Amino acid sequence: MSDRSPAPFARPVQPAVQRQMPPPDVADFIRFCHRRRHVGWPDLYDEMCAVAARREFNGWGYEELAERGVTFALTEMPRLASWVRTVLARTSPPPPAEPVMTPRTAPSTA
Repeated sequence: MSDRSPAPFARPVQPAVQRQMPPPDVADFIRFCHRRRHVGWPDLYDEMCAVAARREFNGWGYEELAERGVTFALTEMPRLASWVRTVLARTSPPPPAEPVMTPRTAPSTA
């Protein structure tokens, strides 16, 4: 018999986080934070934490946000990141249209 250690602990695989729109008040919170600091995920996470700590959105702190599904726990990061990306993708202006190139005519020499 060998003295091998058991197989390493494997974390259960979480189902893929679906890109779904968060509740409307959470979407408003995300937009509020993004307007204050125009950055994407994960930099927006810092702004969201600061806003929650200072209760700058509707007077909501961590507890009020948690009641609406927003927690800043590491285990909830995939869902929060997905919500942020979904909200920002739906509120961002469309990219500028490609400029239309019109051919120039050569000046006449007459």
